[in-house]
Amino acid sequence: MSEPKHPVDAGAADVVPGVVAIDAGGDDPSPPAVARDTRWGDALSRIVSGGWAVSLGAVVLAVLAGSVMIAFTDENVQASAQYFFARPGDTFAAVGQAVGGAYAALFRGAVYNYTADSFAQGIRPLTQSMTYATPLIAAGLGLAIGFRSGLFNIGGQGQMLMAAAGAGWVGFAWDLPAGLHVVVAVAVGVAAGALWAGLAGLLKATTGAHEVIVTIMLNYIAFYLLSYLLATPGLLQAPGSANPKTPPMADTALLPRLLGPEFRLHLGFLLALCAVVLVWWILDRSRLGFSLRAVGENPHAARVAGIDVPRSTVLAMLVSGALIGLAGSTQVLGLITTGFSYDIDAGIGFDAITVALLGSSSPVGVLLAGLLFGAFKAGGSVMQASQGIPIEIVLVVQSLIVLFIAAPPLVRAVFRLPQPGRRRPAASRRPGAGRREEVQR
Repeated sequence: MSEPKHPVDAGAADVVPGVVAIDAGGDDPSPPAVARDTRWGDALSRIVSGGWAVSLGAVVLAVLAGSVMIAFTDENVQASAQYFFARPGDTFAAVGQAVGGAYAALFRGAVYNYTADSFAQGIRPLTQSMTYATPLIAAGLGLAIGFRSGLFNIGGQGQMLMAAAGAGWVGFAWDLPAGLHVVVAVAVGVAAGALWAGLAGLLKATTGAHEVIVTIMLNYIAFYLLSYLLATPGLLQAPGSANPKTPPMADTALLPRLLGPEFRLHLGFLLALCAVVLVWWILDRSRLGFSLRAVGENPHAARVAGIDVPRSTVLAMLVSGALIGLAGSTQVLGLITTGFSYDIDAGIGFDAITVALLGSSSPVGVLLAGLLFGAFKAGGSVMQASQGIPIEIVLVVQSLIVLFIAAPPLVRAVFRLPQPGRRRPAASRRPGAGRREEVQR
């Protein structure tokens, strides 16, 4: 008569590698249940619980909210709503025409004009979106560096203004050979933005002054300083002019057009793409990036680990300001080349905050978010001109994106997204007690 097996060893030979087996235990005579392979489910759960899903959900919710506003402000919808209960189909048709026409016009103005006579005219909206996205990408990368380092740099406006002043001054006042002139102008603009942001970083590192307050004050200082320079003859003001505006940039200082003179897309877009790669390498592949991320996660632990936190703070602000300075340089050397005034930043310094948040402070995310906001800016004017829709609706959509990104639990609740870090159950359990799980690794 054979010796009975130990309860632990019973059925051990029946365990299939990579599969979860559930032993009922107790008096339950049923065989162990084999759970299904959940690897793909776990992968999908990790994808939808990440920051990408929240950003995409925020955009979708903002677009839906914009659709509601478009429908309520449309005259045909308002007229048909007066007899809604008599003929509800008219109201729904008017809503569809209003919303569909608005977003079709947005597509024609931002991506491709399918009503154009030639392919060159058809892709012009896409090049416009890329042109508008250029400073947003560069400035968004600069703010993303600050966010990843635990610094909330909201001084993009001031840093852009100082960069524009430096690059513009070199652009119209210096006489240099072609090629060298544009390189020096961009370098001076980048250095001016870095120094203006580095001042906030130095105050933060040495005195503990909060970077939010310091950068806000530096925005005002930069604005009024540039206003003074533009209103004073012999400084940045154009000779013989009473307007606060600079002379036009020299031809040798202009960023070359990538697709010819009929398109406004310039070399600055390629510089922004190079900045995306550079920021990715800094954050994920360099020793500096490791120090910045460590300080951003926990400065006390970083200090214990031997990282110079004040030095990392100053470096983070310098790099952040340099990238924002690149955005200011591309504005005066590539887009507004006939002379600029104190409104040269065009709100980009604050829009870049939204771009960095929407892109989850990752280089690729900032690139995509910058292209999206560039498309909003390029297509909004076409939507207003062809459909009579206020351009402010596009601004409301952008603001709602910020609102939804700031409330990720709301986005997760609306789209039923899992919480980050929550894992799917390995298998569904049958009712009963004394159950035991074994995993053969």
